[in-house]
Parts: sequence; structure tokens; C-alpha cells
Amino acid sequence: MLKLRHVICPAILMASACSNNNNSSSPARDTATTSATTPATTDTRKSILFFGNSLTAGYGLNPEESFPTLIGRRLDSLHLPYKAINAGVSGETSAGGLTRINWVLRQPVDIFVLELGGNDGLRGIPVNSTRDNLQSIIDTVHHRYPACRIILAGMRVPPNLGSVYTTSFHEIFAELAKKNNTALIPFLLEGVGGDPSLNQPDGIHPNTKGEKIVTETVWKALRPLL
Repeated sequence: MLKLRHVICPAILMASACSNNNNSSSPARDTATTSATTPATTDTRKSILFFGNSLTAGYGLNPEESFPTLIGRRLDSLHLPYKAINAGVSGETSAGGLTRINWVLRQPVDIFVLELGGNDGLRGIPVNSTRDNLQSIIDTVHHRYPACRIILAGMRVPPNLGSVYTTSFHEIFAELAKKNNTALIPFLLEGVGGDPSLNQPDGIHPNTKGEKIVTETVWKALRPLL
């Protein structure tokens, strides 16, 4: 018999970060991991900042297995002049992200990958609040670094929240991407959500095999911007 968890898992996966830590807006919890060992004083590469929750942070994986780190390795292997910085915090909501965005943007950013909102959906936070917070984050990035290009990672929520909420929530990301002329990843966990073989025992966070698929999904959106 198929377990219920596996039936709704694709949607639950969208709010995966909330299952980890509590309030996480403190800048001290950011994990800025670059993709190479060149000393900062001589590093002239452009920066790709991954800003999100546990999906970005790589919950349950070794740091070198998170998709931002895997992206960083690919950048290095292709000798592209970019470094990947992981600013993911487990448990982060869009409101939490908004409170720490200015701290994160103290360093120059050339490409900003925004992966937030899933935890809002799992908690049933009003869609308008999530939309406004994400828009404010985008506005802040553009204000600080006008030339910065943004990639927005889409999320989904469990169907038990009702069809109106789930549909409205899912539409947030395409709407924001169109409004702000940003690149869009329709669903970050495409091909991974709901597959037990690609997720950790919690049925929520990708395992090492699933993380590689997530990496390819992100790379598909990122590569045209490099």
C-alpha cells in the first residue's frame, strides 16, 4: 500500500525548509561558501548568491553536496569567472529573508538566486504577504545592485490547504518573474519531489542523488546568464 506521505510529498517538498530549525533570520547563521580557494583579496570573479531556506542550505547533506556547491564546482570546471555563495538558512520564511537581505547584500552580487516561500505555504501564510515579501527582496537587490540578474525558484504547497490557496500560491512565482523580468525556475524540485529514492528519510529533502537533479534544474536557468 502506498503511504500517504508519498502521495502528497511533491507539495510538501515545497515547504521543506520549515522542518529544520526555528527562527533563522540572524545573519550569523548564513553559510557563505564559495566555489574556489582563491584568496578573497585576489578573487576577481563575479558572485552568484543563492538565497533561500533548507533546500539551498543543503539540509541533511554534507556541505559539499548542496546544489550551490555543486554549481560552484561546475563553474570552476568550465573555467567561468564566477563563484557560488550559499546563503541558505534552514527554516527561513519570506519575512525572515526580508529581515536579513541587507546584511547579505553587503557583498557585491552579480546573479541572485531567490529560493524562498515554501515555508510560508506550509504555514498557511497569506499569499499576498508572501508575494509582498518576495517583491521587497527583489526590489532591495535591484536597488543595491541595479545590474544584478535574478533567478526566482518556484515552489508548491500541500493540497490540503485548499485549491484556492494552492493555486494562488503557485502563481506567485510566475507573476513575480514576469513583473520583474527575472529568470524563472517553475519548480525547484522538478523530478525529485515525491520520489522516495531521491529524498532523505523525511520524505522532504533531496538526498545526494536528488540533489544532483536539483543542480541540473538550477543550472538550466543559470547557464544562459553566465
